[in-house]
Amino acid sequence: MSFLVFPRKKKVPGFPKGRGNSRFFWRKRPGSMAEQERPRRLLRLVQEGKLDVLRDELRLEEIPEARSWRWGRLGDSLLHHAACLGHRDVLEFLIQEIGMDMEVANGDYKRPIHEAASMGHQECVSFLLERGASVDCLKKADWTPLMMACTRKNLGVIKTLVEHGANPLLRNKDGWNCFHIASREGHPQVLQYLLDVSPSCWDTESTTGRTPLHTAALHGCSQVVELLLERCQYQPDSRDSCGVTPFMDALQNGHVGIARLLLEKHQACPTAVDALGAQALHRAAVTAQDGSIQFLVSELGVDVNARATSLQLPALHYAAKEGHGHTIQTLLSLGADLQAKDGKGRSEQDEVTPAAVVSPSPARGQRRAARGGHRDPAAGRAPGCS
Repeated sequence: MSFLVFPRKKKVPGFPKGRGNSRFFWRKRPGSMAEQERPRRLLRLVQEGKLDVLRDELRLEEIPEARSWRWGRLGDSLLHHAACLGHRDVLEFLIQEIGMDMEVANGDYKRPIHEAASMGHQECVSFLLERGASVDCLKKADWTPLMMACTRKNLGVIKTLVEHGANPLLRNKDGWNCFHIASREGHPQVLQYLLDVSPSCWDTESTTGRTPLHTAALHGCSQVVELLLERCQYQPDSRDSCGVTPFMDALQNGHVGIARLLLEKHQACPTAVDALGAQALHRAAVTAQDGSIQFLVSELGVDVNARATSLQLPALHYAAKEGHGHTIQTLLSLGADLQAKDGKGRSEQDEVTPAAVVSPSPARGQRRAARGGHRDPAAGRAPGCS
């Protein structure tokens, strides 16, 4: 027996009403096996872009309910699938001949234009906009099609959306506008274009106070950082809600080249501290960025035994706490005091097992960093948070 899945999502046009408290309900398709197979076959034809066969198969006088069929966990329509896969001719057939609503939304409030923009299908985006699709419609978390397009570095799609009235200054629920998103992706041409059409779009912060410069430095986008320093007016050592600067973001993720740029062109301070008093040195020790530590101590003359937070913790303690054996060795080679005690009278040896001191093998902190969820005791937040 074959079934369709219909997500129960309020305020989404075209969704049937279900019973009970389940997120989804199942509706049996009556009739012969051929009738039960038809929705699956139609979906496959849309996905494969076989318009001639689809036109023969999809006859509304026989299956008028086809316009409201949905597939998958989020309830994607045939239009969502056609837009996602870039089948412009199928989109035109479904909208103009079958009469499907081009503003149909799935369970995440995503419309076909979101799908087309996010996948970089310019012809589909142009067709939908020419037919009157809403250019700044919002999906879940307040993402517009323009924001989705900026995740793909597709300048053609971005230009098409802007030329049809897309607003580059809109922000999603995390406070990111399209310029902020493009800064993360590292595409200078997209950023140049956005600055040309919306000169103030650089002047934005996320809900946690992070600027596009923070984000570009964090993700190692050196060309973007150069562009932002040339064309935008970010304050040196601007801080997010945790007191983290772009210079700290760069070094705690090992981007020494970007840290040099920030020093040379943005007057970054190598000993600036975050909200809890930790320097870039301490944050690099947490994330086991030995190259960053070498740069700070050997080239910039930062004190390897500098203390952080009210507990007066040196970088050696941070590395020991995370079990970064190789980083401990690096700090010791740079002159770290093995006998240094924190504000509670604890030494580095109280924070680590003997094996961590002599072994460079990855420890728990490195494994957490690899999973993307590394904890930062120096600032109470994930070092990779953007």
